[in-house]
Amino acid sequence: MRRIHRTGRDWGTDLGLVLLAACFAAVSSQSIPVPEDLGRGWRTLDQVAGGLGCAALLLRRRRPVPLAVALILAGSQTHYMTGPAMVAVFTVAATRPWRATAWVAALVFAPLPVFLWQLPDMPEDRAGSALTYFALIAGAIGWGLFRRSRGQLIASLRARAELAEADAESRAERARMEAREEVAREMHDVLGHRLTLLSVHAGALEFNPGAPRAEIERAAGVMRESAHLALRDLREVIGVLRSGSGPGEGERPQPELADLDRLVAQAREAGGRIELTGPPVGDAPPKLVGRTAYRIVQEALTNVRRHAPGAAVDVRVAGGPEDGLTVDVRNSRPPARRTEPADGMAGPGPGGGQGLVGLAERARLAGGELTALPADGGFRVHAWLPWQS
Repeated sequence: MRRIHRTGRDWGTDLGLVLLAACFAAVSSQSIPVPEDLGRGWRTLDQVAGGLGCAALLLRRRRPVPLAVALILAGSQTHYMTGPAMVAVFTVAATRPWRATAWVAALVFAPLPVFLWQLPDMPEDRAGSALTYFALIAGAIGWGLFRRSRGQLIASLRARAELAEADAESRAERARMEAREEVAREMHDVLGHRLTLLSVHAGALEFNPGAPRAEIERAAGVMRESAHLALRDLREVIGVLRSGSGPGEGERPQPELADLDRLVAQAREAGGRIELTGPPVGDAPPKLVGRTAYRIVQEALTNVRRHAPGAAVDVRVAGGPEDGLTVDVRNSRPPARRTEPADGMAGPGPGGGQGLVGLAERARLAGGELTALPADGGFRVHAWLPWQS
């Protein structure tokens, strides 16, 4: 016999049902028809059997089906088993599968056809008692089925609530991860641009230590400003990571498509040979599209400085509300004096190609697409972005 762990509430429920069955037997004792040929001793024995049946209800959690069968069969011979039988069939209907409930119900109502056939010739008091018995048993089975369905519904709702809570936590975690990925992309794009400018000017000073004082001062000023801006961006990114939230739109001004001229001017000051065509004049694209286009050009120029210094770069930005925004950045083959591999923007170096992966993800999030492939000895980055993102 399997062991059942009962809580205080379970014990209270079981004792309450035992008391209910006993009270039902006591209340209905005067209305139970007893044949005249049976003496007082039979009634006493009947009452003792009913008391044992009530006590047996304490086993209803361990063996509900055998208990119900035993009480139903005993009830066919004794008159005080109706209360215990009602509790037993209720337990079966409320806790056991449909098949077990159907078998118990079939056992209970098996005598019903015979009873209905004999009903016209049966004494009125006995017929009323039998009808009441079947009605009470049917009500107990119905109430048990209702409790079982309600319990299943509550369990289903609880499971759905737990699943919804877990799903909400998962969505929140995905949102946090996406925010951190956005911060990482911002760090890669912005700091990469600042530090490559600083590296270009530092390399120029190292290569030409005898440059005029004015040129040295200008390069040093650019290096100081680039380092200052890089530190500022780094502090902002670290602050965002510590706060656990994504980069806010209002924390500092975000670049737009109109800022491409300033970006190209900075790259030209660092010695880059860059030709810019566009951006289109007229209605400005949404901020997300403009910022994505700006970051694509910024990362492409950064990669040219890293992997193909001295190469000429052609930047073309065109489009409109109907056709979307097209960004095309091409660099030529780097000069022959270059000693490291001249494989364009995809060559080896700091970042390991993660910048292009980040650009493709930016374009996808904006609803567009990006390709980056070698072209004519150099490299080409081509992106299309929808005007309305």
